[in-house]
Amino acid sequence: AIKNIDMYILSNGVHTDIVLPIICEGTDWSRLIKFEHTLAKDTAMKYIAFGWGDKGFYLETPEWADLKARVAFKAMFYLGQSAMHTTFYKEMHEDERCVKIAISREAFEQLKTYIINRFQLSENGNVMHIKNHSYGDYDAFYEAKGSYGLFYTCNTWVNNGLKSCGQKACLWTPFDKGIFYQYKK
Repeated sequence: AIKNIDMYILSNGVHTDIVLPIICEGTDWSRLIKFEHTLAKDTAMKYIAFGWGDKGFYLETPEWADLKARVAFKAMFYLGQSAMHTTFYKEMHEDERCVKIAISREAFEQLKTYIINRFQLSENGNVMHIKNHSYGDYDAFYEAKGSYGLFYTCNTWVNNGLKSCGQKACLWTPFDKGIFYQYKK
């Protein structure tokens, strides 16, 4: 298969996101994830990052210093709800925390299905924006399906996304380092 779509794996040092072009192969992610849901409302963005995780952790812990024992306990033992965190980017640059992976159209379609299936949708099929929550000007949160836990983390979700579209992945990993190890040059 021809590998002509560039996706990225992006880490903040702890949490990993899947990054895709906003417009790709007839898919326009901005129809699902609205620019208006961000503070910037900037339509010049070219990429969108998807990260899945524990809703309480995401919304109450923008920085590690903000972590509360109650939030950590609920997250580790599958007691909370989950959320999808999306971030728009104008450009992507490869470095020690960002890896580019060329994928085929078929792989893109498999990954797209994997991502969409994790969003909780309203009765009319729209994503459910969690208003008044963001880390910055270019991100938004949405209701998601599934439970975060000790053995199913944000990084496990990304690793399984790589598996879903036939890319190199770990057998299992709770951390970003396991994912990035697969793509060391």
